[in-house]
Amino acid sequence: MSAVIAYLRVSTDDQTCENQHRQVEHRFKVDKWFTEEGVSGSVAARTRPAMSALLAYAREGDTVVVVAIDRLGRNTIDVLSTVEALQSKGVSVISLREGFDLSTACGKLMLTMMAAFAQMERENMKSRQLAGLERARAEGKALGRAKTIDDAEVAQWRSANSASIKQTAGQFGISVASVKRACSAAIA
Repeated sequence: MSAVIAYLRVSTDDQTCENQHRQVEHRFKVDKWFTEEGVSGSVAARTRPAMSALLAYAREGDTVVVVAIDRLGRNTIDVLSTVEALQSKGVSVISLREGFDLSTACGKLMLTMMAAFAQMERENMKSRQLAGLERARAEGKALGRAKTIDDAEVAQWRSANSASIKQTAGQFGISVASVKRACSAAIA
């Protein structure tokens, strides 16, 4: 007996799968739900707990429903390999947003193109982000978290107390690596 399986995923803990749940439930009577909350689509599908369980559960004749292709993953190759893994078991994949059945030749073509466009947009966003960081550096803007310790104070306390790096870290409530950086910076 074939089943309708829903796969829902959100990337961050402050998001919820509720909207996806309602969209799928509105169109399908779902027999089994697999939900990932706080799991990025950049994580390989087979290593995500719910997707891994779905791949193990799905049987020939089943249909997997997703709200959108990007719920399966953010990488073209990963999305295609996930769909192919399901199809090799005789499982159909339907994407609601894009409105196509990925088990058809046309659906597979559309999937390939859409996944490639999504990957290209992510790479473009990353390039814009890096360009912005480069510009900020060129303008002399401080990047990263503000420094919370005074390197000279850390190095001076360590020297005055003949303390080990570990003792100094405990005194200031900082990591051993921070003590090493502070002492190196104070010498330079």
